[in-house]
Amino acid sequence: MSDAPSANGRPILEIEDVHVFYGAIHAVKGITLDVREGEIVTLIGANGAGKSTTLRAINGLNHPRKGTIRFQGEDITMRAPHEIVSMGIAQSPEGRRLFPRMSVLENLEMGAFQRKDRTRYREDFDRVFHLFPRLHERRTQKAGTLSGGEQQMCAIGRALMAHPNLLLLDEPSMGLAPILVERIFEIVVEINKEGTPVLLVEQNALMALSTAHRGYVLETGRIVLSGDAKSLRDNEQVRKTYLGES
Repeated sequence: MSDAPSANGRPILEIEDVHVFYGAIHAVKGITLDVREGEIVTLIGANGAGKSTTLRAINGLNHPRKGTIRFQGEDITMRAPHEIVSMGIAQSPEGRRLFPRMSVLENLEMGAFQRKDRTRYREDFDRVFHLFPRLHERRTQKAGTLSGGEQQMCAIGRALMAHPNLLLLDEPSMGLAPILVERIFEIVVEINKEGTPVLLVEQNALMALSTAHRGYVLETGRIVLSGDAKSLRDNEQVRKTYLGES
């Protein structure tokens, strides 16, 4: 997959010394990272490391108590979630979170509800159906009756219908059969090659580091390692802790 080093594009997302709390619990402890144009960047770590909390800080669901988040040079640290979506950040959440009684088509349309520019609306439908032909076949079917893999495709497709400048993916491989995991990651690479930067949160460290250009390793709310994906994949600590090697 994406073994080549990423292009030295300008930063599209910059997170600087961000601290996030849940009440008295200090969940994210001063992380600093960036995503550049043209990149897939991955956050890996165990359950509870702070990966999803980091995404919640970016999308405005958990405002940091300290630190700064900038998107395309603009401070979004305290912006509301709907403002962040309208600025061009879309997320496919952990657990899909589809509208189960609505059709695939209606779920995809929900991804575009904040768009003012409707000129590329049809084009983006075509793009989603090109990436996920199964969704075109199932377009009138209720989302709740889809298989797990199809639901994941629908969740990613819904995020793409926002025509994002940055795509956040939270655990896209969760609960999927290995053959479907491989297909989902192939599609992530294809989405990126079409020009959309991706920030990928993923527990399947091997697939994530095989797909991404760069990565960050989180442990108990702190970044303990970072670098290009290949060097992280070859790192002895990463291999033992996250890739299951003894």
